Amino acid sequence: MTEYRVGLIVNPIAGMGGRVGLKGTDSAEVKERARELGAEQRSGDRARVALEAVVGCSAAFELLTAPEPMGEAAARSCGFSPTVIGSIDGPETSAADTRRIAEQLRDHGIDVLIFAGGDGTARDIYTAIGESVPAIGIPTGVKMYSGVFCTTPEAAGELLQQYLMGEADSETVREVMDIDEDAFREDELSATLYGYLRVPSERQLVQSPKSGSSSDRATAKSLIGKEIVDQMQDDTLYIIGPGSTTAAILHELDTDPTLLGIDAVRNHKLVGTDLRESELLELVDGKTAEIIVGVIGGQGFIFGRGNDQLSSRVIDTVGAENVTVVASEPKLREIDGPLWVDTGDAQVDSTLTGYTRVVTGRGKHSVVKVTR
Repeated sequence: MTEYRVGLIVNPIAGMGGRVGLKGTDSAEVKERARELGAEQRSGDRARVALEAVVGCSAAFELLTAPEPMGEAAARSCGFSPTVIGSIDGPETSAADTRRIAEQLRDHGIDVLIFAGGDGTARDIYTAIGESVPAIGIPTGVKMYSGVFCTTPEAAGELLQQYLMGEADSETVREVMDIDEDAFREDELSATLYGYLRVPSERQLVQSPKSGSSSDRATAKSLIGKEIVDQMQDDTLYIIGPGSTTAAILHELDTDPTLLGIDAVRNHKLVGTDLRESELLELVDGKTAEIIVGVIGGQGFIFGRGNDQLSSRVIDTVGAENVTVVASEPKLREIDGPLWVDTGDAQVDSTLTGYTRVVTGRGKHSVVKVTR
């Protein structure tokens, strides 16, 4: 029986900045600020979820991984005895570690690389190995605009299992994209295409790259904003998610939105801007509240991509029944499939799945399936 060689890399700090509103952790300064705000590492936990899918896999494979927090710890916690490749230079992991170890794993003849991180990690993987080895991304970052990530950690594990069993018999080349995090924190969004990675092909398991917003949807967004404002109730706290569609709600209230952050409105007045998870939990405590979120174009995510401040704790406190989704009809047609949730909490995700009403205009809505 052929024994596959599987490479594993975990970026342990990926995603730390999300819930504390820092929109990424690509720099040392922001990483330190995230810790000061109480951010916790979650990448290793999500990597373990993916690896659990192949614990009982009947296909023979050897697991090669980066040391300790970059993969070894997650592998051993799942019962694997991995071959550890490379070393970490210094007390903190770095992009240079990711690139160097990815090259070393490739040189050790891996058949597939599974990695946990965000767009910055995907960019490092591309820089190191290009299209030489197929790759599977476990989504653990704040911003995941690239098309190389699976929809959830569970989906990443399932795709790896399919690959090992010979069931994922085709590959596709997917975009590696990243944004300028400093500009992102200033509410400016500019995504750059850096290259491509080979990804085992399975449309229902791998997310699409994020698509941009076109000017011809401006009218639809304005009508959505008017519809939401018309339906607002006195003394209800409205938590407004990021994006240009939800921004139209705040424009309708003559308020400047935090385009890429979370704002809050009560009685048609802004009561919080660019809010962190802890601030949201404090705001909603004991109050009637509603969450209004947009849909990421091309991907279809409503939670778990770019809005980690709206954590499972926040959603659970507000109640899944008090979540309103907004999207233009052209955006829903472009997605051509279900909407997705990936909060990292399976129980909360399950309360969000099923069919939901999506506000698409003035007095208009669509009913769309939500899955995880």
